[in-house]
Amino acid sequence: MGALWVNWLISERKKALHYQCMQANTYFWRTQDQQEIDYVEERDGKMWAFEMKWDPKAKASFSKSFTQAYPEHDLKVVHRENYYEWLQPTE
Repeated sequence: MGALWVNWLISERKKALHYQCMQANTYFWRTQDQQEIDYVEERDGKMWAFEMKWDPKAKASFSKSFTQAYPEHDLKVVHRENYYEWLQPTE
């Protein structure tokens, strides 16, 4: 279920960015130690990291390797109770 949720969210986010004519570089981030970030988006020199969880109560953790390597970023958790807002990029 989790993999399908992440796949659907990313494909919908990419469509939303396209429809709003917002240019963004999108990435998946993983270390050799298998620490990962589900989705990273870079727009206008700013970076956002997103963890995606189906269960809003599930604990999301962001890799210390990532947060140390990219200190100028925003971290957000996307889940089934807030995904609609995420699919409406406004920044």
